[in-house]
Amino acid sequence: MKITERDLDNIQVIAISGRVDVISANDLERYLDKAMRNDSRIVFDLSDTEYISSSGLRVFLAALKMMKTRECEMKMASLQPVIRNILDISGLSNIFSIYHNLKEAIDSFKDKK
Repeated sequence: MKITERDLDNIQVIAISGRVDVISANDLERYLDKAMRNDSRIVFDLSDTEYISSSGLRVFLAALKMMKTRECEMKMASLQPVIRNILDISGLSNIFSIYHNLKEAIDSFKDKK
């Protein structure tokens, strides 16, 4: 797993490539703990994410919970079909804010202003 981040219109975009599994989930969790302290609006770019295990889903759910308690927002964009399928099967696609692409996710923040 590789994590990169950038700022687009004062929104933190975190791109995750590779697999989020039991081995990499702890690294992702530590990374997100730090990232969420600094930003109130985060978009996960999952265009290069190949797989998310139950351990990875747990990390994303914990991040969502933390963001909500801080009245912050977290969105997901550009999911590969296999990732979307995992979220659909687990029932989590109704919990996360999911967008077809990064532009739609970024624009959704602007629509709330």
